[in-house]
Amino acid sequence: MNKADKIYNSQLAITMLVYMVVVAVSVWFINANPESFWRIPAALTPMIPASYVPFVFMRYLRHIDELQRQIQLEALGFAFAATAILTLAYGFLENVGFPRVNWIFIWPIMGGLWAMGIALARWRYR
Repeated sequence: MNKADKIYNSQLAITMLVYMVVVAVSVWFINANPESFWRIPAALTPMIPASYVPFVFMRYLRHIDELQRQIQLEALGFAFAATAILTLAYGFLENVGFPRVNWIFIWPIMGGLWAMGIALARWRYR
């Protein structure tokens, strides 16, 4: 693991730890105050640490070599296109009675496909 990977992994881990704490506090507050107007801002507070993730990733991209950037580009392109196809297909299936899916599941799908894209691109360039 090179220096850029170590910095990225540590910054991402810290960001995700803060995110998990904020989610837990947010859920606790929402459940403890079911009638409060502040439930809406509380529901959105996890987006504060989550919004830092793109900056961590962009910093990572600036510090990796050209091959690693190409791998990330191909992986993200794969994830973007595959997520679009899967969500479009499922949208059509909802029209014939499949249950509605919460939007919160789109990111895990895209993240999983991104990881798959990284594996495919690394295999291609080995």
